[in-house]
Amino acid sequence: MPGTRELGALVTLVQQGRLSEAELSARALLERYPRAGMLWKILGVSRLRQGKDALEELRRTTDLMPEDAEAHANLGAALHDRGRWAEALESLERARMLNPNDVQTLVDCGNALRALGRSKEAIVLYRRALERHAGHAEARNNLGNALMDLGDCAEAAQCYRLALAIEPGSAQIHCNLGDAQRRLGLLDEALASSARAAHFDPTLTVAHKNLGWLLAALGRRGEAVAAYRQALALDPRDIDALNNLGKVLLELNHIEESAATYRRALALDARSAPAHVGLAAGHRVLGRHLEAESSCGDALAADPKSIEAMTLLGEVRADSGQFAEALALFERALTVDPLFCSALNGIAMHRKMERADSAWLARAQAAIAERPPLAHEIILRYALGKYHDDVGDYDIAFDHYRIANELSKRYASRYERGKLNRLVDEVIVSYDPAAAARARSCDDERPVFIIGMPRSGTSLVEQILASHPDVYGAGEVIFWEEAFEARRGTGSQGAPLPLHALARAYLDRVGGSAGDALRIVDKMPRNFLYAGLIHTVFPRARIIHMRRHPIDTCLSIYFQNFLNPGSYTNDLEALAHYYGEYLRAMSHWRAVLPATALLEIPYEALVADPEPWTRRLLEFIGLPWDARCLEFHRTERVVITASKWQVRQKIHTGSAGRWRRYRQHVAPLLHLVPDGDTA
Repeated sequence: MPGTRELGALVTLVQQGRLSEAELSARALLERYPRAGMLWKILGVSRLRQGKDALEELRRTTDLMPEDAEAHANLGAALHDRGRWAEALESLERARMLNPNDVQTLVDCGNALRALGRSKEAIVLYRRALERHAGHAEARNNLGNALMDLGDCAEAAQCYRLALAIEPGSAQIHCNLGDAQRRLGLLDEALASSARAAHFDPTLTVAHKNLGWLLAALGRRGEAVAAYRQALALDPRDIDALNNLGKVLLELNHIEESAATYRRALALDARSAPAHVGLAAGHRVLGRHLEAESSCGDALAADPKSIEAMTLLGEVRADSGQFAEALALFERALTVDPLFCSALNGIAMHRKMERADSAWLARAQAAIAERPPLAHEIILRYALGKYHDDVGDYDIAFDHYRIANELSKRYASRYERGKLNRLVDEVIVSYDPAAAARARSCDDERPVFIIGMPRSGTSLVEQILASHPDVYGAGEVIFWEEAFEARRGTGSQGAPLPLHALARAYLDRVGGSAGDALRIVDKMPRNFLYAGLIHTVFPRARIIHMRRHPIDTCLSIYFQNFLNPGSYTNDLEALAHYYGEYLRAMSHWRAVLPATALLEIPYEALVADPEPWTRRLLEFIGLPWDARCLEFHRTERVVITASKWQVRQKIHTGSAGRWRRYRQHVAPLLHLVPDGDTA
């Protein structure tokens, strides 16, 4: 057997961190003493600390020194590090039997139990370790982890705080505390903890991922993108980070970049259901209905219980007017998660709610009580607002809508009144009667534009016209704002196109799916700002202006959850200002556009007596009468705007004068109408 001096020299090498020397010396001595357990133990430890495979050496040690608790503990730790948790627990339990008071062995046993899903038993051992050494940071932290496994986030958070009192610079413990705070709904505190984790260890990928999630949940989407990009710089193959980045980019309306991000995730894992769902959402926004449905199918094939895929497929079916199928998909999602916010919202938005829907109401209220992420609470608040509006509880409805809008402000940019004032000034100055007389760019008469405020009936008129066999409804086409910005030198698309090229670019954008249609309808409401440019490029185009009661219009906007909120949509005073500038722009177009170019349709008159106004619409755009336009609710086509359910219903006057139910809540809007009309 080796002498005390030789063994002491080896132990000193290990203690000094001269591990390769210790390994070589131990191997040399084993040539002479092959059954010396201490030599095998030193060899195993020196290899283990170098990150080398040491299982053979550690097993040989326990065979030769079966009563050495440390030998069994070393083998157990090595097995645990390799994910062989059942074997690890066996060795660690043997070590604990031999030395029941060793704190690290108690902690390691707890770790193995937790890895095996036995967190309750692990908690007992962590607490026992802390009874012997209250300042053991690892025991405190891992007790917190086990409590998190069991859903006790509050006590877990306290464990992490106590662990940080011992090791204040531990990035991982800060990260764990942030996760507990997030689950408790303490998002600001969680953000601070996650930021500290990233500060103490900038290479900790999970800290940047957590920052991304929290920033997005708090409405700081731009910063969330940066955080996810940092996580991916550290680990380009992190699929969760890719999927979360794709989601935020989609919410920011960066559709193509979002799709590219999801495709990166699918290249790493072709069965990633979240990536398929995200790709489907992008297809839907771009009007690629078949591709959206196909991607939802791919998601469900990868994960048949994906509630996100079920709900999005429900929305896609609703876009085509298949509301029964959509509602069935929402209900199917709720069988998996009874409080899933998107499914609860889908049900409320695609049918009229009744007091008999008490089960839905109870679920929605329970989901709110769970303190969901910001985006989820917003859609639930809008859904609850609609429920109470449908059943006639108007004060309760408005309260939910008010909360939804206040929460939505975290996502929207600040409304700048002066910026809109200057834009309208510029629009008016840039297009005068002389400009109208010079309009000769393109003689194509296919384009038809429906303009006005959002929620003024633009979707209804598009649906009526698209029911004519010679009309193609293109939906809300994003084009003219970009074209105008390019011409004023503030766009991001480079130099402005000449007018004839602008006409061709627009026709290429809208004509691909129009076939042989004689008219192509673009119902982007905000084009009321660009009517002059549109008439300059297409002097034979028809422009239909939808007019609706000012307060009904503004209230309907306030009650609508826009996926990408405008800076004015979530505040009644901002809405009133925006509406005033809209009136100023339209007053100008009435004065300068020829009567052959502009037709104004009053929403209330249209819904009260649809046939004469429908005849007038068709006459204005130069098409013969077709009775199918009065049966517009039967027309099968894709509609992805907020009005997709309403335009599939028979025409009615129920929305006219709706604002009077909320009169006491709309004081900032009352000045928009004559005094006699606010009684």
